[in-house]
Amino acid sequence: MFCPFQLSQDGIEVQFATNHIGHFLLTNLLLDTMKNTVKASGIQGRVVNLSSIAHNYCYKKGIRFHKINDKQGYSEKRAYGQSKLANILHANELSRRLQEEGVNITVNSVHPGLIMTPLFRHSAALMKLLKFFSFFLWKNVPQGAATTCYVALHPRLNGVTGKYFADCNEMRPSSYARNESLARELWEFSNKLISSVSVP
Repeated sequence: MFCPFQLSQDGIEVQFATNHIGHFLLTNLLLDTMKNTVKASGIQGRVVNLSSIAHNYCYKKGIRFHKINDKQGYSEKRAYGQSKLANILHANELSRRLQEEGVNITVNSVHPGLIMTPLFRHSAALMKLLKFFSFFLWKNVPQGAATTCYVALHPRLNGVTGKYFADCNEMRPSSYARNESLARELWEFSNKLISSVSVP
């Protein structure tokens, strides 16, 4: 989180690679198994993407598709926001595609809240400030897990898909996160990026 610029082993900006591309690829690799399980069991499947309120603090235009690995103009905070925006866009586009196919799998994204973890280790000043206000800002681990568990398991959300949740409530994400054409563009871009670095 808020990492200085670096590339992953596959040559992809590390926050985008870690927070979006890895999840995008894993979900796609598991999708056929999920579809078969849903069909065989008759039980609805659920995919939950962990995003963040930080998706609001991304680059201008949302995703820097043509500069994803460009050090020039890189901002560690906006790069993190971009990766968290990608989590929501991915969930929304996957939801749309599964609905089109008539598959009984819902896909939603969540902001778990602020939880004290080593994720802030790259931003010492921010860490000190946040620790000072920790009593007021931070959630403990069970509180931090609550929204994710709610969206993954609660019967009230049967059939609810393509939504964004925080504090166990549906919330309205940013305008970029609601942009369907941006979600489709991200889907195609992610597939091409994975193909360009995958071993045949």
